[in-house]
Amino acid sequence: MAVEPPLTPELLAKFGPLKTYPTGQQVDTSVDPDELIKTHCCFCGQQCGIQLKVKDNAVVGFEPWEEFPFNKGMLCPKGVRRYLQGSHHDRLTSAYVRDASSPEGFRSVGYDEAIQRVASEIARIQDQYGPDAFAVLGGASMTTEKCYLLGKFARMCLKTKHIDYNGRLCMVSAGVGNKKAFGIDRAGNPMSDIPLADVIWIGGANVAECAPITTSYIWQARENGAKIINVDPRITPLARTCDLILPVKPGRDAALYAGILHLMIENDWLDHEFIRNHTVGFEAVAESVKEWTPRLTATVTGIAEKAIRQAAELWGTAKTSYLMHARGMEQHSHGVINVLGAINIVLASGRIGRSGCGYSTITGQGNGQGGREHGQKCDQLPGGRDIENQSHREFVASIWDMAEPEMPRAGVDCYEIFRKVDAGEIKGLLFWSFNPVVSLPDSTFIKRMLEKLEFVVGIDFFLSETARFADVVLPGSQHEEDEGVVCSTEGRVIKINQAVTPPGDAKQDWRIIQDVAKALGRERGFSFTQPREIFDELRKASTGGVVDYSGITYEKIESRMGVFWPCPATDRDGKPIDHPGTPRLFEPGSWNPVAKGAGPFYFPDGKAHFNVAKSEPPTEDVDADYPLILTTGRVVSQFLSGNQTRRIGPLVDQYPEPLLELHPVLALKHGIKDQDWVTVESRRENITIRCQVVTTIRPDVVFVPYHWAGGKSINLVTIAAQDPMSKIPEYKVCAVRLRKATEPEYVKSLESQQ
Repeated sequence: MAVEPPLTPELLAKFGPLKTYPTGQQVDTSVDPDELIKTHCCFCGQQCGIQLKVKDNAVVGFEPWEEFPFNKGMLCPKGVRRYLQGSHHDRLTSAYVRDASSPEGFRSVGYDEAIQRVASEIARIQDQYGPDAFAVLGGASMTTEKCYLLGKFARMCLKTKHIDYNGRLCMVSAGVGNKKAFGIDRAGNPMSDIPLADVIWIGGANVAECAPITTSYIWQARENGAKIINVDPRITPLARTCDLILPVKPGRDAALYAGILHLMIENDWLDHEFIRNHTVGFEAVAESVKEWTPRLTATVTGIAEKAIRQAAELWGTAKTSYLMHARGMEQHSHGVINVLGAINIVLASGRIGRSGCGYSTITGQGNGQGGREHGQKCDQLPGGRDIENQSHREFVASIWDMAEPEMPRAGVDCYEIFRKVDAGEIKGLLFWSFNPVVSLPDSTFIKRMLEKLEFVVGIDFFLSETARFADVVLPGSQHEEDEGVVCSTEGRVIKINQAVTPPGDAKQDWRIIQDVAKALGRERGFSFTQPREIFDELRKASTGGVVDYSGITYEKIESRMGVFWPCPATDRDGKPIDHPGTPRLFEPGSWNPVAKGAGPFYFPDGKAHFNVAKSEPPTEDVDADYPLILTTGRVVSQFLSGNQTRRIGPLVDQYPEPLLELHPVLALKHGIKDQDWVTVESRRENITIRCQVVTTIRPDVVFVPYHWAGGKSINLVTIAAQDPMSKIPEYKVCAVRLRKATEPEYVKSLESQQ
């Protein structure tokens, strides 16, 4: 049984998280690096170009990569400090097994011994309970080659249907909405289209902190005279420079978009020709928004009627426009509905698929796009294929040289996997680049389920909070220790280049997976010797799919500084071509393998789909006992579960602990002053943290960032409600209450060091 070891001084001293700062060669300006490696940042979905300075097989600094077209040398605080994760005290350089007699809770073992232990436990569990009793959880910060290999490993080697990934917490509402409306899951435009737009609409995206370099594109648009509309319950840094702020009440985004479309129809701010010739379903949507008058919209959303009218006019009368959104409107129990509502106002305007006219989803994780395209999502096969589609299954099975009936069917999402642990259906788990103890809602339940499992194995390069529950920890590779491709928020496939080799017994992750397959005696199909070979098979597996990488090569990526998919290797007649890639989707006259010339959208008739987006309240609304809305998010110096950034000293110093943001009116009501300790309590759990009294938030909303563990983890409080279509958790809304508190016990304990 997997039991979390006690938090001892020895465990923290050995595994951290401990902060690292520039030392030695990292601060020596006279150091002449052995190499300058062009690669990309390891954090968010912008995937900014960067040059790593390498000396004596260590990354000692960076230089701007000014030629890379997306960021042109610019980096955010995380990008500037990312190199400090290398050569870190906390780095795992050997395999570990659980040992309750050790003060650290673990003891190091030889790599081969650890692999044999993993294989024997997988075999035992599957022999005793069946293939589906063992589950796999992957990550969206890995290269696409690794994501592809993990999906193949689960389905071909383990023959389990239970595989999913942490992108489930990020992009899936956008993905489902995009497929329902456009037939394809990808940002429709490159970021270079943003400065060409007259109006920019930003829905639920704290761009300046979560995708900082994208801010420069929005500022360029502003300098060109664009009007910028920002929808958020908080006045985020970028919103302070916007023309119009719509402080939506969390969970009411669909109502806002219905109200905007109502006014567009009322004032005839519509592109009738586009609607008639290139879309279906408008009449039903028009009927559904009749009730959403400005007054009703204002009542439900908490936005002034005047501001709603102003936003509708700015959007409706624009000649060119660009709408982008992110987690603020996606991480809801009705996240897909919110996305469809936003898409409806884009389609009604007809401003899509043209220069300066577009729509984008902002990817959170480094490979959030590529991480779901090629097979580690529970219902998806390589090339964006559907695992329940017979022809799709047969095609991928032929590439893998396996019998189609042996390929498992669709599994369940990552949270449902833990519910199946609770039900006794899943007995073992392999997790890789995923930290669910910090990342998943109602995390007390997640900890109990990890303890219930018979065997847990983790692959990572730092001992995460989840890895503390593992029976075996295998030392994986950092971003700069391997090569492969990732797909950026734009749909640009780019190349990660290896700068250094893994230290000690640490291995490149794809080698670890193959070593487990070999130890199981199931190595057929898992004998790759380098990432290029995995990528070449991935290209074949994507051929003819919606997500077609077949025409992309490492060389083409390097020479063109990225290639936008789809990029087929052959034309529609099957003749080889050198396809340039597709920076902008849905251009008039474009061809795709679904519509086959009927139109630019990825449906048989080539038309985009309007979808009725009925506004629904959040799963847990406020009441007399829990009268406030809690919403969560990120800060600029931290990233996701913090497993990397909480170890980088300058980033921790910039924002050292989570702070509760609340409005002065709310603070006065509770007798709270800035920097007081405050307890935030939901129906599940409570945490006590310091507060920050700000005027940049709705008075009925409080905000806490989610990057911390232990008693500082806001995901102890959040609700495990999920969208019925995307299965994304509702991080953005749950009901809480506040009370002024005293300094919590954890501040005086070891837990405060996390």
